[in-house]
Amino acid sequence: MTSDSADSRSDAPLPKSSPPNSSASAGPKVLLVDDDFEIVDSIRYALEGEGYEVIVARDGNQGVALAERENPDLMILDMMMPKRSGFLVLEKLRRSRELPLPVIMITGNEGSRHKAYAELLGVSDYIRKPFAMERLVEAVRRLLAESTGGTE
Repeated sequence: MTSDSADSRSDAPLPKSSPPNSSASAGPKVLLVDDDFEIVDSIRYALEGEGYEVIVARDGNQGVALAERENPDLMILDMMMPKRSGFLVLEKLRRSRELPLPVIMITGNEGSRHKAYAELLGVSDYIRKPFAMERLVEAVRRLLAESTGGTE
């Protein structure tokens, strides 16, 4: 006659009622490393609209960590960022990765020496800000096709 009996409410998780993600087979993974929120939002919107999975890092250190952990198919990298510049990110990744990662560097810098150094570090494309979003999306398409052997 004790009232110590356990409460009989079920704490079992409810079955998921939402449909599976419409992009069940997520597209290629793009790592976007930029500290400008507006640019990040614009690029993410454009690339996700094309079916790419976009991972965002807000500074160079986070970019290196995510590149090593997530193994992206392509990286879009700003040159000037807090904590570690785009150049330092590239230098680190070129030393630590066996396979080269296609990289698109985006920058507001007009200097030709910066472009030359970026190319020396193996940047696949170099795009100056401001840029047309279609220019970036086309570069992503082209580089991913080249890296997967789907060139025409």
